[in-house]
Amino acid sequence: MTEEITKIGEAAYEAARQILEAAHLKEEDLFVVGCSTSEVAGEKIGTFSNPELAEAVFGGVYQATEEAGVYLAAQCCEHLNRALILEGEAARKYGYEPVNVIPQPKAGGSFATAAYTAFEEPVAVEHIQAHAGMDIGDTLIGMHLRPVAVPVRIEVKRIGEAHVVCARTRPKFIGGQRAVYDETLL
Repeated sequence: MTEEITKIGEAAYEAARQILEAAHLKEEDLFVVGCSTSEVAGEKIGTFSNPELAEAVFGGVYQATEEAGVYLAAQCCEHLNRALILEGEAARKYGYEPVNVIPQPKAGGSFATAAYTAFEEPVAVEHIQAHAGMDIGDTLIGMHLRPVAVPVRIEVKRIGEAHVVCARTRPKFIGGQRAVYDETLL
């Protein structure tokens, strides 16, 4: 099992590295990740919360975000209304109001619990608008992305047994057919 968990952590790192590279995030941008360890283990979402798997996935993702210099936001499960755990510094920078909750494996999810344990100054917030994100196991992160989300295909299709879906965001187009757009923002 240890070898399998190591491979899951490595896959999480590689997936996060690929989306972070493809999204062209700037330092201190927000990257949201939702993860069902139940799905990673091949079980139905919400039925097999696994702290050991969560630590492996979180460790890989967190390493990639640290290398990229972006803030990681860990989405909680539906029992905490998909609140997010992030560093207090990030919440202050973006003006997000903290709420009072500490995620647990069965109320918030193992991934968010791992984030809460690992972050230097963890806080929970209700909403963010991330610049990019990764959904591991169909956790529905879209509500925490900026308004114009663009799917990004990466080479890593699964982490364990869970589907991996990624997105980046871009500014809205305005101005109609005579407008000229900055190609670097597409």
